[in-house]
Amino acid sequence: MTDRTHDDHLDFRPPGEVLVVGAGLAATQTVAALRERGYDGRVVVLGAEGVAPYDRPPLSKHLLDRPRPTWLADELGADLLTLADEVHLSTPARALSLSGARPQVLTDDGPVTADTLVVASGAHAVRPPGWEAALTLHTAADAERLREALVPGARLVVIGAGWIGAEVAGVAAAAGVEVVVVEANGCPLAAALGSTVGELTAPWYAAAGVRLLTGEHVVEVGTNGVGLADGKLLAADVVLAAVGARPTTDWLAGALPREPDGSLRVDEHHRVVGAPRSVRAVGDVALRRSPRHGWVPGGHWDGALRGPAGLVADLLGSPDEGTDVAPYVFSTQLGHELALFGSPHVDDEVVLRGDPAAAGEGWGALWFRRGSDEVGAILTVDRPRDVGAARRLFTATGLPRLDRTLALDPGRPLREASLV
Repeated sequence: MTDRTHDDHLDFRPPGEVLVVGAGLAATQTVAALRERGYDGRVVVLGAEGVAPYDRPPLSKHLLDRPRPTWLADELGADLLTLADEVHLSTPARALSLSGARPQVLTDDGPVTADTLVVASGAHAVRPPGWEAALTLHTAADAERLREALVPGARLVVIGAGWIGAEVAGVAAAAGVEVVVVEANGCPLAAALGSTVGELTAPWYAAAGVRLLTGEHVVEVGTNGVGLADGKLLAADVVLAAVGARPTTDWLAGALPREPDGSLRVDEHHRVVGAPRSVRAVGDVALRRSPRHGWVPGGHWDGALRGPAGLVADLLGSPDEGTDVAPYVFSTQLGHELALFGSPHVDDEVVLRGDPAAAGEGWGALWFRRGSDEVGAILTVDRPRDVGAARRLFTATGLPRLDRTLALDPGRPLREASLV
């Protein structure tokens, strides 16, 4: 837990000015939470994409049927452009200095200082060196380029069978694109779900008209296709690199302690560990300490949506000790709806809820901590009635405890399996 001393409360002063670096979901929710709690100080926002805040999940899930961004002002009813005093959508942060009395962010237009800095600069898609011919998908501009290239009959090679790769492969194949997915691991979603569960999604590719190649390593990406380690060439008109994302924090180098992947460790209140109290981080950039899950990486939509409320509560002197947003991923891929709550561990015991081979039934998976009735993660596949129950199970201070016999019976409501 975070150490909060008596002096910490005595010395508290509300910030006179807040600088938010980033203009996505986490930034929008931070500014909205400040105003909802009555903060009337100055708020300045620095964005990098040059467009108003929008929702990222539809970029892949609705790549071809939603040609325009889903604006957060419409989706959430929170308009960053009116809530903040200044919004600079095309002014990326270049560096940070903490040598003065207040945090100072350097931009191409000069330095910007404030009493409090909130780092919400998001993430960017990974594109390994030598893969310059491949497209990526993380921004609205990325989606526009990919959308224009995916005409019916085009040949698409997707490198990576993770969340984004699977989603794009499905929508492209449904639109008449010839799709091949190359995955270096032995099955799709191996990094997120492990091989036991990931293997169960492999048949979905063929059923959706997608060719899946697993255990294949890409050694070359060119304008004419992809070269594999065994010498095969996969001809392509379009190549999409869907091999993950990394926090956009290079601009913080030398100013804040960063993890090897660029993330910032933060406590339960989004204070950056090892930095002044005036520096916070939220969203994709944050590696958050959770009493329930341990260290939770960014990249979870719910973290960007709900995390800012706890950050702002603490920032304004009324911390909410109960705020602990569970990791959550939702995906529409290859004709299936998935929702993952919690954090699977490699040494967990994975058990299935329902039969994945039963047509039209839906199923799920539970990750039990070995030798325990504690559950670290729950996956639902085409079982919308289990989604709400799974979400509620991860709202207590500790991991949920479930009766295995009841939890594995798909005919019984998941909530009935709770032991607390």
